[in-house]
Amino acid sequence: MSNTLELLKKEWAASAAKDAWRANAVQATQITPKAIHWAWPGWLALGKLTILAGAGGTGKTTLTIGLAAVLTSGGRWPDGEPCRTRRSVLIWSSEDDAADTIVPRLIAADADLSRVHILQGRINGLGEIQPFDPAKDIDLLAAELERIGDVGLIMIDPIVSAVAGDMHRANDVRRALQGLVDLAEQYDCAVLGITHFSKGSAGSNPADRVLGSQAFGALARTVLVAAKQEDSELRVLARAKSNIAVDNGGCSYSIDECTLEGGITTTRVVWGKPIEGSARDILADVERVENDAASEREDAESFLVSLLSGGPVPVRQIKADAAGAGYAWRTIERAKKSLGAEAVKVGLKDGWVWQLGTEDRQKNTKTATRRVRIVVV
Repeated sequence: MSNTLELLKKEWAASAAKDAWRANAVQATQITPKAIHWAWPGWLALGKLTILAGAGGTGKTTLTIGLAAVLTSGGRWPDGEPCRTRRSVLIWSSEDDAADTIVPRLIAADADLSRVHILQGRINGLGEIQPFDPAKDIDLLAAELERIGDVGLIMIDPIVSAVAGDMHRANDVRRALQGLVDLAEQYDCAVLGITHFSKGSAGSNPADRVLGSQAFGALARTVLVAAKQEDSELRVLARAKSNIAVDNGGCSYSIDECTLEGGITTTRVVWGKPIEGSARDILADVERVENDAASEREDAESFLVSLLSGGPVPVRQIKADAAGAGYAWRTIERAKKSLGAEAVKVGLKDGWVWQLGTEDRQKNTKTATRRVRIVVV
């Protein structure tokens, strides 16, 4: 009997201790300083979230694939700094096909394909495949990092897909991205999220031009921005914000078309010279505000294709995302009509959704990609 009472007392004490929370203030002398680990020194930190933002046509994905190639093959970074340690890369993209776009670009960039892993859904023990959702499948992503073992870079394109809630609400964004931030720290790998500039933001602080809530830029330790000079092949990559290194300077680059064995046409990044100055000054030298109505419609079409390429999207979400990106709803409706997108009612809960048919989705995604390539190649 006494043994039973003693056991119950211990269980009660353990339960009480578990619920007795307090703030854990640790004396600084008890914390061991450590250096930040870098993939690309000063630009791409291991264990941290980095955001790459830019307008359509700047070649952000091709640029990122170029960086991934350096990390996998042990080449040189855009500023000439050698890659000290080769690491694997994990890629998730809702906008580009692995076979006809991502892998050809990796080959063109001289990546070590054995070190590149492309997420193409999630699979169960029966071999059934479903779409991978970075907003919900963070545990599966962690398991893959554990399985691969040496991932140094996770590319998420677009990063807004990792947000299950409203991408314009700071709390939703912070809550959604915290899992990626934790993974980056746990596995000492860089997370590079690709996104667009908010429409009509040219001339403002580059770090504030990131699409959606300002929490994207606030949570990222580094924000990189890309821009293209109109009627020219000149492009620039600049550091708009960094909490862990200097936040100025940039690199020029171009996007070149090339043909691989088998007649496959693709693109690759070609790096130019370093650029001095702040991101705002660097972008101001190459950007010009567009007022042309046709350009605005085409921009809206690319935005809508990007949004619908993964499947049906509720109209209320499209309205919120479009408003956050600076598009007038009438412009989005014109883009929908031009693309042949359909409005379908799927139930009382979700209401109306917009979607592209399978053939239309493939056709319009490629059309939007070609429209960008005409500009960037």
